[in-house]
Amino acid sequence: MTSDTDTDMGTGAESDAAAEAGAESGALSALSYEQARGELVRVVQQLEAGGATLEESLALWERGEELARICREWLAGARARLDAVLEAEAGADGDDADTEGPDGEAGA
Repeated sequence: MTSDTDTDMGTGAESDAAAEAGAESGALSALSYEQARGELVRVVQQLEAGGATLEESLALWERGEELARICREWLAGARARLDAVLEAEAGADGDDADTEGPDGEAGA
């Protein structure tokens, strides 16, 4: 009889590679925007410097893609927060405009 943990765990090199990728992705996702951007800059510098094997270059490229995704997510979140504040301010200003006529004068 096998337990749930026995059936959930993969075997072989594929499972190990997938587990490592998942763990690294989780660790990268915990980075702040500044940390992810700084790491992305270092990855780009390494790629531009050359001298890496094809396998190393591919690994750097994949890491760079993940770091870029994290940066985009941070920026999208920041944009959403700014948009929410701007909408709230516009809504507050709109409430005052409801009491004014079309030319800005009070009354209807």
